[in-house]
Amino acid sequence: MGRPSRSHSRNLAPRFTRPEIREMEKLLDERKGELVDESFCQKLAEKFNSTSGRDESRCIKVKQVQRWFQSRLRIQVMETTSSPVDSKETIVVHESSSDTPKDSNEKTPDILELEFEAKSSRDGAWYDVGTFLAHRVLSSGEPEVRVRFQGFGAEEDEWVNVKKAVRERSIPLESSECHKVEVGDLVLCFQENSDQATYYDAHVMEIQRKLHDIRGCRCLFLIRYDHDQKEEKVHLTRLCRRPSN
Repeated sequence: MGRPSRSHSRNLAPRFTRPEIREMEKLLDERKGELVDESFCQKLAEKFNSTSGRDESRCIKVKQVQRWFQSRLRIQVMETTSSPVDSKETIVVHESSSDTPKDSNEKTPDILELEFEAKSSRDGAWYDVGTFLAHRVLSSGEPEVRVRFQGFGAEEDEWVNVKKAVRERSIPLESSECHKVEVGDLVLCFQENSDQATYYDAHVMEIQRKLHDIRGCRCLFLIRYDHDQKEEKVHLTRLCRRPSN
């Protein structure tokens, strides 16, 4: 049985712009000790909100800045923790019980403010990360993290490879941003059928540019899904771009 759609979660929290992410990445290297300090994050959020032309509904929150830095610092730890060992057993290097809800019905705090997505090994689709529960290093040296997917309970938790299956969350596209999508780009595409509705990696094969109207972008994008090589023509509303694009 396939997972339900996560399209409803795409616009619940404002997204950082690429220049804002670059600035935070620079700060990540320069001043790690101050990054989760509330006053520091307050000033940074105020700066972003004053220079990016955001309206009230799209303002960046202080906790969102804090969570971005906390998540990035945790990912860095996962990627650098422990070298491989001779044992064939998996070595558990860290587990945070405070991050684990007491039961599957308890809501994880600030779950919408995390900025990562993870690839499920069950269906190959990408889902928003609700929280990181634990991480470990395999005997091969590969780091893994146990994630709880946003909107799902503990029974859906998975161990995923940090380097191959965890990444910064893809960005929904607005009508005015269709010019940012080019042939050859890697995108995240919403695929819906009778069994499930999920997001998969795909590449843009062809673009039919059309005049926009009152409904917004009317361009058509021919995409090819990476997981099954099927092709489909979709509108911009079905696509999310990668932050590096």
